[in-house]
Amino acid sequence: MTLTRRFLGTVAVLAVIAGVAWYFLLGQQRGGPELVTAPVERTDIEDSVTALGTLEPLNYVDVGTQVSGQLKVLHVIEGQQVEEGQLLAEIDPTIYLAKVEATEAQLENLKAQLADREATQVLARLQAERQHNLIKLNATSQESVEQADASLRSANAQITALKAQIRQLESQLKEAQADLGYTRIHAPMSGTVVDQLANQGQTLNANQTAPVIVQIADLSTMTVRTQVSEADITQLEEGMPVWFTTLGQPDVRREGVLRQILPTPEVVNNVVLFNALFDVPNPDGKLLPQMSAQVFFVKASARNALSIPVSALQPAGRPAPGEARGTDADGKRYRVRVLVNGQLEERIITVGVMTRVSAEVLDGLEEGDQVVIGGGRPAGGASAARPMQPRPRF
Repeated sequence: MTLTRRFLGTVAVLAVIAGVAWYFLLGQQRGGPELVTAPVERTDIEDSVTALGTLEPLNYVDVGTQVSGQLKVLHVIEGQQVEEGQLLAEIDPTIYLAKVEATEAQLENLKAQLADREATQVLARLQAERQHNLIKLNATSQESVEQADASLRSANAQITALKAQIRQLESQLKEAQADLGYTRIHAPMSGTVVDQLANQGQTLNANQTAPVIVQIADLSTMTVRTQVSEADITQLEEGMPVWFTTLGQPDVRREGVLRQILPTPEVVNNVVLFNALFDVPNPDGKLLPQMSAQVFFVKASARNALSIPVSALQPAGRPAPGEARGTDADGKRYRVRVLVNGQLEERIITVGVMTRVSAEVLDGLEEGDQVVIGGGRPAGGASAARPMQPRPRF
């Protein structure tokens, strides 16, 4: 029984070895694995940094109240268009109106006292002048002259004090009138009411912080606040082109220019992210605050350029005698295999813009050439090569 099992095992091993040998022999007879080729075609190539962003208005303002009290009337609703200076809300003015009236009454009282003191001052001046004339004639005493002078100085001092009190009350009246004016809240800019943070009838306390009633934004120009990882932020430069799409309009490409890179990062789940800002016009109003955006910062691009898959590129090595070496401005040099009439040719090409998928061909190939991206050598001509299916254009 044991010998039978050993015999069967030996037969199985020999069968496997024979099968592998037959496979390799057949592969050699057929010329090895089939070639996979791709055509040189014209397409758009773009080397970009991808990130996620959020839309926000370029210009907006939080409209709050500078006085405390009950929100008596709210004249606008969320989503409404408003003009600069338009009345938005009213706070109960009862207390502030009472302060204005009380201050005005005190001011009138002081002005009446001032008129009385000014009359007293006139009488004191006349009496002082009379006493000075009489002393010249020895018709009065020196004491009477001194008393008249003292009465005049006292009248002058009282008038000065009353005028100071009047100025103080006038300042208090201006403050009370300003507080009364603050009970009527007007729009500081034209735009759209994008948020309502207080309701009619609500009591607002402005003693510590100014309560926000509504937020007004100008939606004609939006800012895309994009969070870029620390690994990619060094590839960005202010002024570089950028474009984005939104979830609601994935086929609409909106373009802008990178305006600013904020120096202070945000750390989210131990990931360091920098904010990059750019602006985009919004004439149709389709872009709204807090929308998500898929953003592409364009480092380099080529339109309608000859291109091949990156998988076709091989290191070029050192240039042959008399062969020019590519520069950063002209591109980089690579070696590719080209299938011509069933035969393989090796060529040195110059490549410009590159992505992870495609490479721009500056020279060395023509449109329609078939470059090898995989497989071995053809055995019986072009029929041994399997062309790659056409890939979608950018």
